[in-house]
This record gives sequence, structure tokens and C-alpha cells, in this order.
Amino acid sequence: MPAARFQGYETVGTRLFLCGLLGLCVAKVAADQASEPATAAGFSRPVLIRFEGMITPLSEQSLYRKLEKAKGYQADLVIIEIDSPGGYVESSLNMADRFRRNSWCRLVAYVPDGQQGALSGAAIMALGCDEIVMHPKARIGDAGPIFQGEDALFRHAPEKIRSDLVRRVRDLAEANGFPPALAEAMVDDGLVVYHVTQPQTDKTTLMSEAELSALAEPAAWEKGPPVQESRQGLFLELNGARAVELKLATGTVDSRTELFERLALKEKPLVLETTSVDKAVMILNLPLVTGLLLVIGLIALYVEFSAPGVGVGGLISGLCFVLFFWSRFWGGTSGWLEVILFAAGLIFIATEFFVIPGFGIAGISGLLLVLASLVMAGEEYAQSDGLSMRDVTVQLLVVMGAGATSVVAIIGLSTYLGEIPLFHRLTLKPPTADELLSPPDRGAKSLPARSELQVQVGDWGVAESPLRPAGKALFSDEYFDVVTDGSFVDAGTQVRVLEISGNRIVVREIEEST
Repeated sequence: MPAARFQGYETVGTRLFLCGLLGLCVAKVAADQASEPATAAGFSRPVLIRFEGMITPLSEQSLYRKLEKAKGYQADLVIIEIDSPGGYVESSLNMADRFRRNSWCRLVAYVPDGQQGALSGAAIMALGCDEIVMHPKARIGDAGPIFQGEDALFRHAPEKIRSDLVRRVRDLAEANGFPPALAEAMVDDGLVVYHVTQPQTDKTTLMSEAELSALAEPAAWEKGPPVQESRQGLFLELNGARAVELKLATGTVDSRTELFERLALKEKPLVLETTSVDKAVMILNLPLVTGLLLVIGLIALYVEFSAPGVGVGGLISGLCFVLFFWSRFWGGTSGWLEVILFAAGLIFIATEFFVIPGFGIAGISGLLLVLASLVMAGEEYAQSDGLSMRDVTVQLLVVMGAGATSVVAIIGLSTYLGEIPLFHRLTLKPPTADELLSPPDRGAKSLPARSELQVQVGDWGVAESPLRPAGKALFSDEYFDVVTDGSFVDAGTQVRVLEISGNRIVVREIEEST
């Protein structure tokens, strides 16, 4: 009886063990199926984003906006069609990291048979996707970083930058199942990649000499022939067919239609084209357009400071600088720091104009803050990009050129402001003789005639307010609206009438003689 009871328990235990083992197998199969790409089941809400041209902060931010649209569309597949020669290293790495961290859809990099392929930074960008599909003749690789020297010639980046880039591209490749050695060979022209085989398991892989030496049992592996494209002194570059052989790409297709069939799409993808916002941002970031915005903004700002309270100059200036910083925000090169510096600079300049006499520390500090904010707003600083110094120089030249043009225009405006049809309404003028002699309205007392004011060329007076260049001056106990001949005059300074032209009284500061 005890033996039979024991035998029953043994049978029950065996059954429980077998059931548990079967459950583990079922769970393993389900996990494997879940980890496989959703290609077999097809995608119901695919989106295609075409990325072409140079990789810049502008194109980077444009791609992010398209990804957000795809997310709002609830896409389960996003195809990034790449035809780019590369560009900024930092922007390329940022996009690749963004792709790698993506969890709401599957990302497929598609490299068609275009003129540029996926070279340099575009190859790094493709490594961040879950899968790479290429045209058999498309190209990928050649991602060695370069920088521009002081002699304007391009050279390979120093070892410090290349070491960091190697680490980051290897991490991208490992995260998405691509051969890390091939990714490293794209950015290191001194790396040779070998076919390596483990005889015991017949496993083959790709390794560099350093990787093979770092293995726990390097003798258990046999080093085979090198990958021809990774010869000494060459950055690795592969076509689509060769990339599939080396397992960098998962397959080749001859067209979009064949790609859609390969991915088993249930419907035609939504293609996200370049939007009007993208075009506007791109146009506003052109150096010529940027310079024009700054010139108009600075001249309008001068008009506003010269005739405070009118508001027209302030509105035009505000619009120009809002468009400038808006385009830099959307372009990814500006943040709130630049806006704060610009606003602080304007406050310092306004303080110098209306509060503190003369032109000293506040005015100079304000100009420097405005200059720094405008230059910083057009540049994305990144130590890994050798192009940064060149772009800083271009932005500085644009700002300085706009400033010089504005100064010339302001000098002309200060001299002829009252005679220009559009701007003469922005100046403060004394009433005309006809206005003073016109019949009174509704019983109002008549004003004295213009001739009774006794102001003539050569008369001396005192500036009652700062003349920058317009303001008020006191002549024989009478106040007049005047304008200088181009210079700024502090309040309390003696002035002399140079010219009276219609309603315009031009004065100049009287220099003290010793």
C-alpha cells in the first residue's frame, strides 16, 4: 500500500514536470514570435518619409516633425528613404539615437538607387533603424569624420573625435543586430575586418584583429580572408548586394513596390512630403534672407528709438526678430538663452537711450549682447563637428554685414528722415504756418503765427531732451521739435540752428572752444 501510494505520487510529479516543461516551450515559442519583425503579419498603418540632401540641424528637426506626424497617425511602420551624402556628425548621431530609442513603431531604412545613397552621416543614421533594405547598386558607408582647418582645407578628424565616434557607432550596430566591426570600419580607415570561423560549432562572424585577440579563447577561432572593402587606408563602403552578404542589410529590392511587397503592407504608405513650415524655415535660414531680416529689424528699431511712442518701427522690428528667432527655434540652432540675451541687450540699449546720458557701458554691453545672441542663434555647437567654426564665421559675417549696412542706412535716415515719403510721418514736426493761421474750430483760441516764434538760422538754444536725433530744444523760452544733423546730443547741451526747411529744424551741438 505505501509503495502504490508512492508510485502514484511519482506519476503525478512526472506529469506536473512534463506539463511545466511544455508550458516553458510554449512560452518560448510565443516570445520568439513576438520578437520577430511584424513583417510576416503585415503592417496596417505604414508611413514613408523621404530624407534627401545634406544632413544639417535644419533637416534633422524637419525629420523629427515628420516622425511626430507619423506617431500622431498611429503608424506601426515608418520607412526612412535615405538619399544623402551625409553632413553634420552630431545631427547624424542624434537621429540615429532617436531611431534606436523608438518603441512605438518599426523603423526600416531604405536606400534606393539614388545619386547619393547613404554615405557618411547618412550611413550612421541608417544604423539606428531596426532594419536596412537597399537597392542592389545603392551605396552605404564611408563615414569617416572630417574637419576644416584654418587653411580652409578639409582633413580627417583627430583621434579623440574618432574614438568617441567609433564607440557610438558600435553601440548602434550592436543594439540593432548589425556587425559592429563593419560599423567601426566605416569610420576608421585603419581597421581591417576578417571572416572568422569557430570550427567546433561551424559559426562564422566578422571581427577585427583587436576583437579576435580580446576573446577569452582566441585559439578556438580561425581567421579567414579579410573583407576586401575594409583594406588599410579605406573607409568601408558597400553596395546593396555586398551589404546583404555581410549581413549589414537584410535584403535588396529594385523598387518601392518590391519593398512594399517584402514588408507585406496591407495598404499603400502615407508619404509625408516637405511642408510649408519646412520650406519657410529653410528660406529664412538662408544667409541672404537672414541678413535682410536683420537689416530691416535694426533700421526699424532705430526709428522706434528715435521717435518713441509711434509704435510702427517697433512693430516692424519685432516682426523681423520674431521671424529670425522662430526660424532658428524650428531649425534647432536656437534656444531660450539666445532670446534672453537679445532681450537683455535691447533693455541695455534702451536704458542708454532714455535714462543714462552719453554712450557708455550700458550701450556697449547691449550691443555686444545683441551681437552674441544673433551669432549664437544661427549655430549649433558640437565638438564632434569640424564644420562648426566655419559656420560660426559665416554667421558672424552675416550679422556684421547686416550691422554695417544698417549703420549706413541709419546715417542716411537721420539726415533725410523728414524728406522721405514713408518715414516723414514718423518724425515729430512743429505745426505749419497755414495750420497756425487757420480759422479756429469751435471757438478755440487762435495759435500764434509761425513768424512770431522768432527762430532763425544761427539761433542758439539748449537741448531740453536727448536728441537721438529727434527731440525738443528751447529757444527764447519756446520749445521746438528739432532734429540733429546726424549726431546724438545730450540734454542740457547748447545747440545752434543750421537749417530750417519747411517744418524741419536742423540743429548741431555747439563745441566749446578753449
